[in-house]
Amino acid sequence: MKKLIASCLLLSSLLITGLTLKAQDEDQSTAPRAPKWVSEKGYWVVESNIKTPYHSIIHFYNNDNVLVYREKVDGVKINLNQKRTKMKLKKILEQSVVAWENKQAMQDNAQLVAKALR
Repeated sequence: MKKLIASCLLLSSLLITGLTLKAQDEDQSTAPRAPKWVSEKGYWVVESNIKTPYHSIIHFYNNDNVLVYREKVDGVKINLNQKRTKMKLKKILEQSVVAWENKQAMQDNAQLVAKALR
């Protein structure tokens, strides 16, 4: 009788452990992924106004919240609903972060965004 109880306890503990491990694996696989336009090197912020849509200021920051590049864009309306625009901003962000890491100086108005969006 004691062997039967011991084997049932052992079997139930193994079953509970196996279910717990399986549940943890499912949680990790269903975790939401970041969109393609989100960079691992930093982020960007667009300042614009409804009354003046053809004038924007774009700030690019690294992951340490340090401003690495800033550009004033005139004459171009930045449509952030388009994936293509976000991907271009991601590319410029990554270039700016690499340049900042090499020089440790913030660039300002090198017209990278204006050229990419035209």
